[in-house]
Amino acid sequence: MNSDWQFGRPSWIARNRMALISLAAVAAYATFVEWIWGWLNLVRQWSEVGPAPVLSALALLVATYLVRCYRIYDYFPDETAGRFLTLLRLTQIHNLLNIMLPFRAGETSFPLLMRSEFGVPLIRSTSALFFMRLLDLHALLIVAAIGLVIGRSQQAAWWVAWLSAFISPLVFFLLKTRVLAVARRVAPARLAPYLAEVEAGLPDHVSAFLRAWAMTLLNWAVKVVILAWVLAIMGVAPFAASFGGALGGELSSVLPVHAPAGVGTYAAAIVAGAVSFGAAGDPATLGVLGRASVNAHLLVIVSAAAGTLLSLVLKPKN
Repeated sequence: MNSDWQFGRPSWIARNRMALISLAAVAAYATFVEWIWGWLNLVRQWSEVGPAPVLSALALLVATYLVRCYRIYDYFPDETAGRFLTLLRLTQIHNLLNIMLPFRAGETSFPLLMRSEFGVPLIRSTSALFFMRLLDLHALLIVAAIGLVIGRSQQAAWWVAWLSAFISPLVFFLLKTRVLAVARRVAPARLAPYLAEVEAGLPDHVSAFLRAWAMTLLNWAVKVVILAWVLAIMGVAPFAASFGGALGGELSSVLPVHAPAGVGTYAAAIVAGAVSFGAAGDPATLGVLGRASVNAHLLVIVSAAAGTLLSLVLKPKN
């Protein structure tokens, strides 16, 4: 006889719908790639590059995940002290879920995992995640703006505008105390504990903010340069176009909406970024760019999986 719990329990499909959507998208993407370019052609492109550059790029991409993990380790020093490897596993699982699930649904895993592993309240870790995502977006936009400033007339004025945009996070951080004080005055009293948790999720002082900001810039600068180099050795020219393609792909990865596993959106953003930064629009060039963008996307997915496997191998013994 079935119990009420069994009747009320969601079906297997309902419980795993996000994973099934991701798998369906990946399967459709694989079919599309075979139809347009053929997987043998993509593999041939990798073989022409050679194993040494590919493995070097993969190792450097995995290294950026260590920088990203250290940013969180430094952000929550009291909660994560002495448990870097546990945090590495957590951040890699979060990263992989964020890549594979659509519409940034994987972001929800971070506050849940931080609560279960380190006892960080949900609102505090959500506040920290939102703050770090704003730093990520700022870093990529600032790097992209360099390409827009170079070559313009009246460069001095443009560079002043760029520098103003560059330091804007510090200005906003310095206004944090005043903004939160106003929020506490106008918000209902019942929201005071929640505002306190939001404030606890932000850096306490300028030095903590500067460290988080510096690690954010380092992480994205290294990742964009690596991907630009990968696109360049796959035939994307000029190098400015490779740089723009790498920026486009990474910008798509931090925006609120992306497809499951970045299928379609990541590669399309690479193509759009490369064309915006000087790649030719003729069919032959677009064909090379299309194949290179798919391979760069695959490299990012493989690096995320490799980073997750590394974190599992390095799992601390209890």
